[in-house]
Amino acid sequence: MQSEWIESDVLVAGGGNAALCAALSAAETGARVTVLEAAPPEFRGGNSRHTRNMRVMHDHPLDVLIESYPEDEYLDDLLRVTGGATDEPLARIAIRESTGCTKWMRSYGVRFQPALGGTLHLGRTNAFFLGGGKALLNSYYEAAAKQGIRVFYEAEVTGLKVGNGHFEKGTALIARRPFEFRAKSLVVAAGGFEANLEWLKEAWGPAADNFLVRGTPYNRGKVLQLLLESGAESVGDPRECHCVAIDGRAPKFDGGIVTRLDCVPLGVVVNRCGERFYDEGEDLWPKRYAIWGRLVARQPDQVAYCIIDSKVIGKFMPSVFPPFSGESLAGLAIALELPVDTLTNTICNFNRSVLPGDYNHQILDSCRTSGLVPQKSHWALPIDTPPFFGYPLRPGITFTYLGLKVDDKACVSMRAGSDRPNIFAAGEIMAGNILGKGYLAGFGMTIGTVFGRIAGREAAHAARNR
Repeated sequence: MQSEWIESDVLVAGGGNAALCAALSAAETGARVTVLEAAPPEFRGGNSRHTRNMRVMHDHPLDVLIESYPEDEYLDDLLRVTGGATDEPLARIAIRESTGCTKWMRSYGVRFQPALGGTLHLGRTNAFFLGGGKALLNSYYEAAAKQGIRVFYEAEVTGLKVGNGHFEKGTALIARRPFEFRAKSLVVAAGGFEANLEWLKEAWGPAADNFLVRGTPYNRGKVLQLLLESGAESVGDPRECHCVAIDGRAPKFDGGIVTRLDCVPLGVVVNRCGERFYDEGEDLWPKRYAIWGRLVARQPDQVAYCIIDSKVIGKFMPSVFPPFSGESLAGLAIALELPVDTLTNTICNFNRSVLPGDYNHQILDSCRTSGLVPQKSHWALPIDTPPFFGYPLRPGITFTYLGLKVDDKACVSMRAGSDRPNIFAAGEIMAGNILGKGYLAGFGMTIGTVFGRIAGREAAHAARNR
């Protein structure tokens, strides 16, 4: 079958937040833009459709953000969760440019709402999308149609021709029909490889069989693989990822935000042997929730269980699945199929170690343990009020950090170099430049929005100068 042709000034591979930000920014300059989205229309948007907020620097209160969140505090928060594994100049670009993003987003129909409560602690730092990520994407796609941006769905990029570090043309299957595409510049915003289970097993070994993928099944890393094979420089560790503890009953793919469990800092977490293995109260949840997937991944069979009592019900956002329950700890252990004696001893030892304090789950309070290993640094209350509840936990991967190295113009670094660079990257596929490890709530959408706009603008500029 003979291939059909697609001609553009700027070709965007991907259909999520970063891709649409790039497409709209390129179109603002008058460039002809085409978007290739691997998913069908009803599942368009990659992981972005499961999001609900982005982290925003601001020096004074805004309509949906209280107080202020200055650059140095923002950067300090990032450096603490990454352990310094970040390209600071690129990080500062993401932080500084976030200030103007909400106004730009509103210009394309995105609406915001006040932050949610509970364990999220985000009213000062994160702007929440009214209707969540799906509504945000619907606004962008509607704006793209008005701008004349062509969008092809079920469009799988199958090949890229790169000569001397310069993109020339590529191939794709669109609704299973072969196409070739040419463009003066290319923006890749097609996500990581978290839905490629074989690639995950190369990094994690057999443990990856027990991982769940919170987001889209379409992020299989094909575009990333093609560019690495074509001489693009990589960044990041293939084992590092945004991986949270989610409800163990979630589906293999696409469970989304509703499967995340926010009760961890309010209870204790045990493995299948009934034993604790980490400090549940180490820090505020938005700075620590993304370490728990990796922690659970290191436990036997990659499972764990969060145990709480009736005192904390209503203080966190529950999972879409109801918890297991028991009128006694022994009854709960039986319901969770955990060893009764071990779990009972674990909880009793925890209860005896709790020191008196002023409990407040909204701040780093004074409720902690003493003489317990591992300790619980904050929010330590005895688990003594029936009924008792338990949630099963499994590692839930959101996106991987192995990606493409970029510069401050979102231009992909090629080993061969090029005197006419025309390949740009945005979103998860380049987030490893800034997120070497760990995660900060809402920061993925910040990276995607900021570097999507930069990539689109620079790709359009490169196209004009060819």
